[in-house]
Amino acid sequence: MNRNKLQKILVLLVTLALLINTSAATCNIVIITDPTGKDPNGAAAGSMSFATNMFQSTFIMSKENHFAVLSGGEGNSTPRLAAIVETIKRLNNGATASEAASAASSYSGIRVMTGGPTIGAAVGGSFDAYVVTVDNNGTITATPVSGGLATLPAGQKGAIIHLRNTHGNPKYGTAETVRQETAVMIGKMIRDGYPSTEILGAAMEKVAKESGEKYGGGGDNLVSSLTTGDMFTPSKMNITGYPMDEKYSKECPTCGWSVAYPAAENYQTCPYDGTALKTIYAYDALADKLTVTSNSTLVSVYGTDAAGIYETTEELVDYSVKKNGYNSTAIATTINNAINNGNLVGVNYVEPKDINVVESTRAVGVYYKALPEGRTSPSWELPISSSVLDIVGSIQTAIGLILIILVLFRSSLINSFLKRRR
Repeated sequence: MNRNKLQKILVLLVTLALLINTSAATCNIVIITDPTGKDPNGAAAGSMSFATNMFQSTFIMSKENHFAVLSGGEGNSTPRLAAIVETIKRLNNGATASEAASAASSYSGIRVMTGGPTIGAAVGGSFDAYVVTVDNNGTITATPVSGGLATLPAGQKGAIIHLRNTHGNPKYGTAETVRQETAVMIGKMIRDGYPSTEILGAAMEKVAKESGEKYGGGGDNLVSSLTTGDMFTPSKMNITGYPMDEKYSKECPTCGWSVAYPAAENYQTCPYDGTALKTIYAYDALADKLTVTSNSTLVSVYGTDAAGIYETTEELVDYSVKKNGYNSTAIATTINNAINNGNLVGVNYVEPKDINVVESTRAVGVYYKALPEGRTSPSWELPISSSVLDIVGSIQTAIGLILIILVLFRSSLINSFLKRRR
């Protein structure tokens, strides 16, 4: 995200800190499978916790500089936010991952983990973690680290995973074992050539199921600048996010149509082609969202920052591309139909010229225009001209006036009519 968006998020975080007890993520993971930064799925990061209020503060990402900042710890929320701000400031000024993460050591009980495809990864402050390294010859090393500063050097394949149990978690006491086993699993998957985004999904599945630290949170693809955004974060304050080990949606394997739970309970087949729907768990949805494949479409949205617009537009573009290919007219039609149906709210109609398609890189940019006069939805496109409506309106007004006159003077009119009959 750009600096303006980072500043907005930080202002929001400070506001949240004043209003509620913001949650600290108890599971932070950074995975780097390609330290050259060339693989579109070569670095990923994510967070989750058993606690409430898992907002996006736990996995901030810079799209321009390709780094993530993951936060946590048991200290007060205000110092934690100060540590996040300082870490981001250092990274934006060219600091290494270890130099940036060391900011957390100045704040009691706070943890900050950071990393990127070419800068390596580091965790600073209060933590219980494993640093995983995978050498080119396949040697895996998983080293337990606790407190202070721990680093995955730049240029090294590997990962850092932090995991503690939240008080009140029914599976309290499992973190130490799960932390070690997940670190080893991550190392094996890196060695075997899995992309970081798929490894992140697998790691979050294991942690969620076996340690109970399961509520989103979410994740980032640090190379391709993809994020789960608010897919799994709580929709309201003081509640938990989405359970990462539960069913998230159902999807048509043919056309890509999908529907989220709980509405998904009502669908067994695709409403468009009748294909049996596939059940998608949250950890799979996370990996699918972040992983760039030959069938992936990289969607960018311009002209609006309204909540939910990007996610809805991405789904609409994906559907249109799978059905009609990289056709700007078809994409525009799909988006406009969604606006007419009320599935996309807060944006104006688009034209084919507003859709920028670069098929060679599987990229689609959608340029929205501001709605006129502060409207929340476009005006209706009616099959008759406004002048005809004005005439009809005038006729209706005249008829209405006549009816009012008849009501007001009905007694006089009736008496006059009766006299004439005599």
